[in-house]
Amino acid sequence: MKKAFLVFFFLILPTLVFAAKQEVFVFNWSEYVDPSVLKQFEKETGIRVRYSTYESNEAMFAKLKMVQKAGYDVVFPSTYFVDRMRRLGMFAPLDKSKLPNLKYINPALLNKSYDPNNAYSVPYMWGASAIGINSKYIDPKTVTSWNDLWNPKYRGKVLLMDDVRDVFGMALRSLGFSANDRDPNHIRKAYEKLKLLKPSVKVYNSDSPRQPFLNNEVTIGQIWGGEVYQANQENPNIKFIYPKEGAVFWIDNMAIPRTARNVANAHKFIDFLCRPDVAKKNCEFIGYATTNSKAQQMLDPKTRNHKAVYPDDATVKNGEFQNDVGDAILLYEKYWEMLKTQ
Repeated sequence: MKKAFLVFFFLILPTLVFAAKQEVFVFNWSEYVDPSVLKQFEKETGIRVRYSTYESNEAMFAKLKMVQKAGYDVVFPSTYFVDRMRRLGMFAPLDKSKLPNLKYINPALLNKSYDPNNAYSVPYMWGASAIGINSKYIDPKTVTSWNDLWNPKYRGKVLLMDDVRDVFGMALRSLGFSANDRDPNHIRKAYEKLKLLKPSVKVYNSDSPRQPFLNNEVTIGQIWGGEVYQANQENPNIKFIYPKEGAVFWIDNMAIPRTARNVANAHKFIDFLCRPDVAKKNCEFIGYATTNSKAQQMLDPKTRNHKAVYPDDATVKNGEFQNDVGDAILLYEKYWEMLKTQ
């Protein structure tokens, strides 16, 4: 009997070892997926999710640059970092035969210049960076422009996100320039204007920028629409205002790093998030606009009609999507460091 058990054990040992290795290492923005979705994926696939978070594209990029092998399997870079990282050879090409749910992604968000034919990335969520206010303290009718953040009466009550491109994009738009400007003089002018705003800034936060509003630390600031959607679950006084100069729009994407250790499982995870019922659940949990056309149709009215989540066409047209700025990013980062440390 003992011998039979040993024979059986050694016969199934390879299967046990294989099963133990069924993992996917995910590196994502903070609070950017419904935790129940991760549990659902594990239950349906038997693949364990090893989940880590970051607060900015720059932090994600720096971490991936340090990893030479056996790294993360799925990351969520914004458009301009997809462009940058694919040019540096940091992504593995997608096997679309393993992504049948890709058919549900809005065609208007595919085949963009940052990743032609979506060879390396799949759009996940999109949204806007605009102005958040606490209407208990500020009349929404009095705020119409990015320039209102510079009003001295808000000194010590302003929030800026801890994100170089979002902050400089806002400043550039306030000056009438493109959020993707590469002109050194324009970037310098944006820096000089941001220096004037610095005494009013209470906190830089891109981890959970709604929290300083909910804690009454700030009354006005730059914030993502999804954060306002989430904040409204606790405080409906938090409002989202699209400035007349135009909001800054972005698309976050799913991609597989070249150093991924579980490429097959990465494809399964990405395809799972592209499933309409799963995309719907994520959208309603985090409050950002899904790129999934079918999921958008399935949304509850509260989410589908929330202007912070889904702006009208005129608002989108008046704004600008972030793109790669090439070598000018070095200038952005230089001024960003000066702004934060001086």
